[in-house]
Amino acid sequence: MTDLNQSALQKYSDMAVARSEIDTLVVGAGQAGVAISEHLSNLGVPHLVLEKNRIAEAWRSGRWDSLVANGPAWHDRFPGLAFEDIDADAFAPKERVAAYFEAYAQKFNAPIRTGVEVKKVVRNADRAGFTVETSEGVLQANRVVVATGPFQRPVIPAIAPQDERFTQLHSAQYYNPQQLPEGAVLVVGAGSSGVQIADELQRAGKNVYLSVGPHDRPPRAYRNRDFCWWLGVLGEWDAEIAQPGKEHVTIAVSGARGGHTVDFRGLAQQGMTLVGLTQSFNDGVVTFQADLADNLARGDENYLALLDAADAYIARNGLDLPEEPEARSMLPDPQCVTQPILELDLTAAGVTSIVWATGYAVDFSWLQVGAFDARGKPQHQRGVSTEPGIYFLGLPWLSRRGSSFIWGVWHDAKHVAGHIATQRTYLAYRDAAQRQAAPEQPVSAAE
Repeated sequence: MTDLNQSALQKYSDMAVARSEIDTLVVGAGQAGVAISEHLSNLGVPHLVLEKNRIAEAWRSGRWDSLVANGPAWHDRFPGLAFEDIDADAFAPKERVAAYFEAYAQKFNAPIRTGVEVKKVVRNADRAGFTVETSEGVLQANRVVVATGPFQRPVIPAIAPQDERFTQLHSAQYYNPQQLPEGAVLVVGAGSSGVQIADELQRAGKNVYLSVGPHDRPPRAYRNRDFCWWLGVLGEWDAEIAQPGKEHVTIAVSGARGGHTVDFRGLAQQGMTLVGLTQSFNDGVVTFQADLADNLARGDENYLALLDAADAYIARNGLDLPEEPEARSMLPDPQCVTQPILELDLTAAGVTSIVWATGYAVDFSWLQVGAFDARGKPQHQRGVSTEPGIYFLGLPWLSRRGSSFIWGVWHDAKHVAGHIATQRTYLAYRDAAQRQAAPEQPVSAAE
């Protein structure tokens, strides 16, 4: 078991663990856990953060080696600390992002204890608060903040073939091209992870088939502004309700190689074979839906809509930003789009590996409280659960579109911490009133 800051832990966490009593327990020390710890510290709320691995572990071991942040350094950070060793418009490597959260936690001596897994949380029946079973023993907590994020359990669809001829792994298990055997690769999923992995494999000399489903495809930058800036000034990050039908649409964007706009036709031009949504496998033959051209067209519509909105914003506000007419130029459809492959014999095509860039699911099996609906989805309002004393952070659309991003989770954490501080104020008033109402005890002569 490793401690981030022993002196800070001795001030509260070690003492709290020894007593097995915690005012507010935070589960997880990724960006959400560090953010809520800062706000709780500023409000004087005693708390302990437990992390089963290391701080920001998902950035360390849950992503491929060459990953960089998808947003520029000026944007993908907390307000209280900049990436001083990285250009503001550059994209921080994953190791630097993990180090950033460590440094941020050290700034305010965050009471984080690593190497401790929370295994079960249940509400107490005969007293306030919750009983928390951990790998280091049992704790009592008045409140629990679930800061485990949205990327908890890699999802490989049930259609995946049970076939030992192919090496199959989720994008969470992919690290570099050398990890895969000789032969071609089928990458399933064309969000940010899938398209970046497919591009890396193709540049490493692999023959790559990329299965492209519905997606949004924003420009990396337009008229001298990054798309993160455009989404900000256009109010998209603060949108509180997802557009109908787009709640789970992936976003194809990349900060790799200095950042660039994802262009699927460009990927095909450099040698990649695009196919439609993966539908089924049967004895080594994979079937794709005939939707590739439609998926690309809808991605183009999303791309052009953002350009239109940006142009209108510039005109409306009289900004002096350079025009970029070439941004609207489109490459012609390659043969794999005009004559799409609907079936592929993987062995005949030389495919030996399948990378599933098919996202993640949450896993709240350890949280055995009444905070979920019939489908197992957390019930909350801006992170404040319907189960009193339980809070959620880091989930997509917790309060807005930006909730699962670095800066967005910081603002959500501020709201949750404020709610906790307010509840503690009410409880403190109740306790004080009870003390004032209690009759004075007579003092004996012997005393």
